[in-house]
Amino acid sequence: MNEENHCRILREHFGISSVPEQYVVALAGNPNVGKSTVFNALTGLHQHTGNWPGKTVDNTQGTFSHRKKKFLLVDLPGTYSLLAHTTEEQIARDFICFGKPDTTVVVLDATCLERNLNLALQIMEITPSVVICVNLMDEANKKNITIHLQELEKELDVPIIATIARREEGINNLKEIIHQVSSGLRKSKPKQTIYSPEIEEAIQALLPSIQPIVSHKLNPRWVALRLLDGDKTMIENITRYLNFQNETDLREVAYL
Repeated sequence: MNEENHCRILREHFGISSVPEQYVVALAGNPNVGKSTVFNALTGLHQHTGNWPGKTVDNTQGTFSHRKKKFLLVDLPGTYSLLAHTTEEQIARDFICFGKPDTTVVVLDATCLERNLNLALQIMEITPSVVICVNLMDEANKKNITIHLQELEKELDVPIIATIARREEGINNLKEIIHQVSSGLRKSKPKQTIYSPEIEEAIQALLPSIQPIVSHKLNPRWVALRLLDGDKTMIENITRYLNFQNETDLREVAYL
């Protein structure tokens, strides 16, 4: 997707007005993980709030600069998953899928890491351009919780930064890794969730038909999973994004 088309999609479908040579960064996370504090620490006073197009959900955007590069940070609604049972989940999922941010930062609560990782793993199925921000490290220390960040980073194969956002500790490190991922200086191959043998077999059967359709625009494995889910709304959204004249091509794949 060229930059002009990307800016048009962001503007028309998400109400995001980016400018040329500005990296777009999504900020995702469960409710109550300190995501808004991370957002404020990154953007300072350079932010504004509106609504997502056609929704009554707040759309908060902010900007920051690092190494003479400009970044537009989009604070996605707090969600526990991307299965789109709620309006907030749909907004977060669609922006990560179709808004194609240069980096998606997933904020986790260091005191309940396992529960928060569910969202991170779902996002890692969609995009490799992920940074995990483990926030509230001070609260974890108070509870004598030790997190082996290097081992976790090795296991997930995405960059992981520890922060105490309310003190702005780790924020400069977070900016640096966002810059590296957004600019392509650092590339990851995130660990993918392995499902039951039956599901994995079905995914492999679908991939040869899906790959020519989605090309490089979407992760074929993730699209295969959505087809297996039978999520009609998601199939329609994918179809619209790929600019099909109708959704016959994609639906036919689902019935192979």
